[in-house]
Amino acid sequence: MALTRTRKQELIEEYQNGLAAAPHAFLVSFKGITVPQASELRSRVRERGGHYRVVKNTLALIAVDGKGLAHLRDQFQGPTAVAYTNDDAVGLAKALADFKKDVPIVEFKGGVVDGRPIAGADVESLAKLPSRHELIGKIVFLLQSPISRLARGLAAIPRQLVVVLDQIARRDVG
Repeated sequence: MALTRTRKQELIEEYQNGLAAAPHAFLVSFKGITVPQASELRSRVRERGGHYRVVKNTLALIAVDGKGLAHLRDQFQGPTAVAYTNDDAVGLAKALADFKKDVPIVEFKGGVVDGRPIAGADVESLAKLPSRHELIGKIVFLLQSPISRLARGLAAIPRQLVVVLDQIARRDVG
């Protein structure tokens, strides 16, 4: 069934508001995966706070013209889906890489991270990095460690003073 001009314009607007506006996006070739596998991929991407959208290449190219994904014009060939997020690029890359382990037929065509294009092979490298939440946790731990040591040191001073005064009192009594 052919798309009407109105429906094409609606799709272009949806693409512009979603995937073209996202700072992090990955192009995926899904040729050969089954419908249940596609549903599984969608749910994994959603769990990581992302969106997964099968696109019409010609309409997607119109929508991304002048945006970050425009760098990947050559990759919009064949069956193409775009996984995108506004938040955590690493988390989304992890979801895609984990799915690729289960379904090796999926291919990464390329992507954009913070507006910069990356190759398809770099998506798996990105997935090996710690996620944003893990990095924040590590930073909090590193900042908390010296503060807690300082607090323990400051608490030890009055405790040691009490011990010394107690020993002096026992020596005077005895």
